[in-house]
Amino acid sequence: MELTLLGTGAPEGLPVPGCPCAACATALGDAARAATALLVDGVLLLDLTPGAALAAARSGHTLGGVRQVLLSHPHDGPSVEVPAGLPQPGRVPDGRELALLTGHRVRAVAMDHPGTGYEVTGPDGERLLYLPPGGAPSGVPDGAPAYEMVVADVIGRPDGLARLRAAGAIGPTTDIIAVHLSHEVPPGAELRRRLAAAGARAVRDGATLVVGAYEDVPDVPRRTLVVGGARSGKSVEAERRLEAFPDVLYVATGGTRNGDSEWADRVSAHRERRPGSWSTAETCDLVPLLAGNGPPLLIDCLSLWLTYAMDEVNAWDDAEWAGGGERALRKRVAELTDALRATRRTVVAVSNEVGSGIVPATASGRRYRDELGRLNAAFAAECEQVLMVVAGQALALRG
Repeated sequence: MELTLLGTGAPEGLPVPGCPCAACATALGDAARAATALLVDGVLLLDLTPGAALAAARSGHTLGGVRQVLLSHPHDGPSVEVPAGLPQPGRVPDGRELALLTGHRVRAVAMDHPGTGYEVTGPDGERLLYLPPGGAPSGVPDGAPAYEMVVADVIGRPDGLARLRAAGAIGPTTDIIAVHLSHEVPPGAELRRRLAAAGARAVRDGATLVVGAYEDVPDVPRRTLVVGGARSGKSVEAERRLEAFPDVLYVATGGTRNGDSEWADRVSAHRERRPGSWSTAETCDLVPLLAGNGPPLLIDCLSLWLTYAMDEVNAWDDAEWAGGGERALRKRVAELTDALRATRRTVVAVSNEVGSGIVPATASGRRYRDELGRLNAAFAAECEQVLMVVAGQALALRG
């Protein structure tokens, strides 16, 4: 089954007409995207958009053989003119299946947002799932075989991928194509980075893909360290890297700090950002978690773990530090990094980068700064990917 993407952008396209934002200003050439429309084997058109016939011609195809046009979402604005000879667009009721004379079968998938998803099965059995902008499946039956390709709003609804993964509908070889791309995410390297974190990729308008053909599916890094300064956006970046996966265990190393209202507000803000399917463990006992099996871990953060570890060995006292506290702390850090090296779980960890500012005025402050720098370096050495977040922008240091 062959799929041609006549457009890959949001309904308003990219750049958005009249928008002065930075993303729109740089959406030129191959970075420009028309509203998403899919041509399947030249016989099925999913979403009719302005200029579809011209887009098909530019990609070396024609709409002359289209036998069915299906719409996935309500279209705002003036109605789109239907090119001569093209069937009138329609929608399939949720759960119903449409059989084409060409041997293709189309089943409508119910969404949790206005619109309809379409599962397309080709004559040879390949399966494609196409989801509308802003939509995720309202329910995915467990035990169904994985799709060969999923075309979806990866940036806008990463939780939709999480639902599909939880049900087994997305497997290790599923080719995930991001569409409905808008100016909410800068194009270029930033877009590729965010999609790769979800195991997805973007293609240019006019690209033709073979459903079921092997593609180099982006590998989600097993171990990632995200560092940054205060309020840099490092925790948001870490959460973003796992939002397309179900059943993440959020490991909070800071505790509850009873009576500290400012800390309680921080904890509440973090919890409200997380997907409802995630669970939380408030612990600094990281080694058993890394050694065990289970869902991905998001550890936030290593700097608070270090505070706990230094408390445990009484590292703040000069005499204790010289008398064995330093060796005890080194042992704990080595146990942590050894566990990270051996883990089979996906891990995203957050840490503060504190060595570039003012030198602390106290010996204990300087000791903490130095030990955190050493911990970050040791942890990063075991990670496939290391990111530094500055002013909300993630810079790849490794991977």
